[in-house]
Amino acid sequence: MKLKYFFPLFIVAAALMVSCDEEFSATLLDEIQVSSSYVAIPVAGGSTSITVTATDSWTLQNSISWLTVSSTSGSAGESTLTFSASSTLDGRKGEVKIQCGDVTQRINVIQGLATVAPATCAEVIAGPDSKTYLVTGVCTAITNTTYGNWYLKDATGTIYIYGTLDAKGATKNFLSLGLEVGDEVTVQGPKTTYGTTVELVDVTVIKINKSLVKVDSVKNAVLPLEGGEFIAYLTCKGQGVSVDIPEDAESWLSISSIQSAGTSTVVKFNAAENTGGDRSTTLIFSTTDGTKEYTAQTTLTQKGAIINVSVAQFIAAEVSNIQYRLSGVITSITNTTSGRLYLRDFSGEVFVYGIQDFSTKGLKVGDIITIVGKRSAYNGTPQVSGAVLESFISVTAATIAEVLTKPDDPNAYFMVTGEITSVVNADYGNLWLKDGESEIYVYGCYPGWGATGDARKFLLADKGIKVGDLLTVIARKGSYQGAPQLSNSIYFSHVSSK
Repeated sequence: MKLKYFFPLFIVAAALMVSCDEEFSATLLDEIQVSSSYVAIPVAGGSTSITVTATDSWTLQNSISWLTVSSTSGSAGESTLTFSASSTLDGRKGEVKIQCGDVTQRINVIQGLATVAPATCAEVIAGPDSKTYLVTGVCTAITNTTYGNWYLKDATGTIYIYGTLDAKGATKNFLSLGLEVGDEVTVQGPKTTYGTTVELVDVTVIKINKSLVKVDSVKNAVLPLEGGEFIAYLTCKGQGVSVDIPEDAESWLSISSIQSAGTSTVVKFNAAENTGGDRSTTLIFSTTDGTKEYTAQTTLTQKGAIINVSVAQFIAAEVSNIQYRLSGVITSITNTTSGRLYLRDFSGEVFVYGIQDFSTKGLKVGDIITIVGKRSAYNGTPQVSGAVLESFISVTAATIAEVLTKPDDPNAYFMVTGEITSVVNADYGNLWLKDGESEIYVYGCYPGWGATGDARKFLLADKGIKVGDLLTVIARKGSYQGAPQLSNSIYFSHVSSK
């Protein structure tokens, strides 16, 4: 607990140094110098000024929400910077940076003594950003084992821990702490809010109270579609083990037996046959020492069928681990390395957040692909995640003149652009396209890939496409009674002639 008192003492020392300019010398850089690299503002609020001397123009970066700085840029020579803040009930601190050329001068700003008192998760959630909190709770899930991102829960709520320092105060060494799900942990760190998520950032671990129940290993962690037995092997040093099956798994998962011998416990589960998509659940094991409850958890996954859907059906689905199969045309690619792209069929368009090994596939805009992925979302917008390419049809861009020289081939698709010279059937989009001196008949222009039945109709009316417009379609080259045509084309884009 010595660390708890170290930080306030450091701040007091820093504040004392700031109060006596003649006794404090800031770090000297050739390009930029400041009269003080520490700024102290009274708890009641107020302003403090320092002098900046630079050999070139400079800019100031201020990420402290409660701090106002008189200027964010300056030129060569001597300048005065004034730091201001309103009153505060709690001590707080932060850092601003002055950039001059290739060097950075850091200014530490403090207001009052940043005392750290124990707080509940609810108090952290309700409290101000930038304040440092001391919180005790149970680790309920670990999301990143390099930086140490995890969830901490107490009786009042849950907060996210974004970054955990090791015993020496270093980052990226989370595993050295030995922290596991179910452990009771006391941490200290500053609060920030990312979107709607309340976080403590780069926390220091004050104490770890190891859970009295631990999952040592499991058997059949991934069950087949047909179902079967899942086994969890536990070490329990508490007063018996209770098991919690989440509500979303009660219909297909049951406990068949719990056997204990000394500190060893074996829990067996039976999973029913899965008639839907992939599914998973988190099993929670609890014990008590008579005063506190301790938990451990593990995840069970069961394979399921891949569900074939249209883009519209995919968008309407809930975020889950279910695997969906979608087919459509690539309308744009936003990242050629990871395969982030937009996929469109007759029913709509969706963003695909990457396709496995995309850079080796040679895919391009206009190609027709079939992928399998999960329904996810980013900031509430639906997207496909974890996508794997099942198959694709390469589409060749060609002029009408080039298409007319090609043989009929049901496996060859072309992207063709031309001016609409006449419409024969507006409902199904039978029309003539012309490019230069070449013209070809389009037998059917449908809203997109996968359209059947009445879904093929009314594209021209729905998009306001008319004679004179420039239309781009994807189609196979065919013929009717010896006359060449584009058969059952799908709409890609158009430019109105106005």
